Amino acid sequence: MLFNSFAFAVFLPIVFILYWVLPHKIRWILMLAASYYFYMSWNAKYVFLILFTTIISYAAAILLEKTERLRNKKIILIGTAVACLGVLFFFKYFNFVSESVTAVFRLFAIQMNPVLLNLLLPVGISFYTFQTLSYVIDVYKGDVKAEHHFGYYAAFISFFPQLVAGPIERTNNLLPQIKAEHKFDYDQATYGLKLMAWGYFKKIVIADTLSQFVSKVYDAPQGFSGFALVLATVFFTLQIYCDFSGYSDIAIGTAKLLGINLMTNFKSPYFSQSIKEFWSRWHISLSTWFRDYVYIPLGGSRVGKIRHAVNLLITFLVSGLWHGANWTFVIWGGIHGLGQVIENAIVPKNKLKEKSKGCAWIIRVLFVFAFASFAWIFFVSNSLGDAGYVIKHAFDGITTPVAYLRNGFVDIGLGKMRLLVVLFEVFLLGIYDYISLKYDCINEISKKPVLVRYFVYLSILFIILCFKASVQAEFVYFQF
Repeated sequence: MLFNSFAFAVFLPIVFILYWVLPHKIRWILMLAASYYFYMSWNAKYVFLILFTTIISYAAAILLEKTERLRNKKIILIGTAVACLGVLFFFKYFNFVSESVTAVFRLFAIQMNPVLLNLLLPVGISFYTFQTLSYVIDVYKGDVKAEHHFGYYAAFISFFPQLVAGPIERTNNLLPQIKAEHKFDYDQATYGLKLMAWGYFKKIVIADTLSQFVSKVYDAPQGFSGFALVLATVFFTLQIYCDFSGYSDIAIGTAKLLGINLMTNFKSPYFSQSIKEFWSRWHISLSTWFRDYVYIPLGGSRVGKIRHAVNLLITFLVSGLWHGANWTFVIWGGIHGLGQVIENAIVPKNKLKEKSKGCAWIIRVLFVFAFASFAWIFFVSNSLGDAGYVIKHAFDGITTPVAYLRNGFVDIGLGKMRLLVVLFEVFLLGIYDYISLKYDCINEISKKPVLVRYFVYLSILFIILCFKASVQAEFVYFQF
């Protein structure tokens, strides 16, 4: 079920009303039923995968808590990881590994055909797999206690607002809230609705508008050259942010309607002054997951410079592979890892933490934005060949700047009026994110006089309704 669908517009109010009408002791039943229905509306048969992962991790955590010998605990942990990651590998990476192995054999003139499976990738499998793994690892480390109530635990893993695209919640944040008794909080609920409205604005108005131009170019980049490729790349940089952070806003806002607070997943990432800061603001639930369960166990920064660089590269390469079964994602992750390695080598630590002002701030922000945009080329491209073509031909014709720009706008199909609309949308996004660096934008608007704030609310709602297309566009991160 898509957040931007009529089905969800009917589903959510029903769940909301029933949730607050029912007594606390049976709310978890509604939560679990609603979450499984939400997931099954996409493809009912794949609900058995999340059920399997839930049962395995639930049982493993209880066994870990009852087991005293460290060796046996490690066996249980490894077995659970193999089971959960095995399901993820089978559906997401089997074909990728098969094709890659075949390609290596062919390099040595050994002809063979890859074994390929015709499987549909279950939505959200990467997200709920990581959530279950973090739970089991935390129980193994003794950071949290195993949950013995299967219903509470299953509701925690399948909580529908964040089930298919995050945030990837930690046990000590979400599980206690699933179990706790909540009283309806008007301010929390209205804040959630406002956050959802902003999320819909970013998704429907900005991301879906830009996606038309991005798809036109990146579906067949060889038909374009010059500024059209640059425009499509910048548009994707903004599209994926608005699409994914829009999903997170809707998820967090929906949870607030039920009295539950999910973690913040984005904090104005394109206003970052370093690559390291970018990753402290982008997809925070995933970046902190890799920090805690991959980077730190490898040694983190508490090792020599070379080992530290290797740890960063491994973490980001794995992060890239998590995003998709394609070498383009691995390269994307590698670029960010290498970027941080170089940044650490040439910029003193105190300078990385230092916040610039004025022109220096603008230059640093633009550099990080340009770096992220370059890396996104590999993320959005269908193949390494396509990515190479974009990089090679992005500046064709730049020696005649006027024609370079004009031809780019014409080739991508961006007329004057549509350009003004896009610029206005991006301007609103920039203002909101810039203010969010220091203040909570929604709270600031809520403090304004009643006429002002309702003018803002109704304007956003009106714009969303005007841009709402008849076709329900999926969120980008559904493919992960």
